[in-house]
Amino acid sequence: MTKQHAAPEHAAAVRSYLAAQGLSHLRARKHGQMVIMESGPEADPIAHARLRRDTVHLWTLEIATHTGRWEKTGFRGLWQDLLKLLMTDFPWTLAPIE
Repeated sequence: MTKQHAAPEHAAAVRSYLAAQGLSHLRARKHGQMVIMESGPEADPIAHARLRRDTVHLWTLEIATHTGRWEKTGFRGLWQDLLKLLMTDFPWTLAPIE
């Protein structure tokens, strides 16, 4: 089974969602199967969370640890639902890091 790649439109939609939530310090970019949410300078980004495309419609949620490693959360669903989950259950992961 071939892996589903994220599309540029997915990253744009995540950027729009984050902006609508007042999280202007975050940006979203597409990288292979993933849409990565990060902040800080582009040359040295700070990872916050990412959505990994699993199937045509389903994504998984991964959160960056304090050391910058990725940790799977076990959550799988529509990307919109995963972003809402991230905002309500894991809001500290999206907080500005100084």
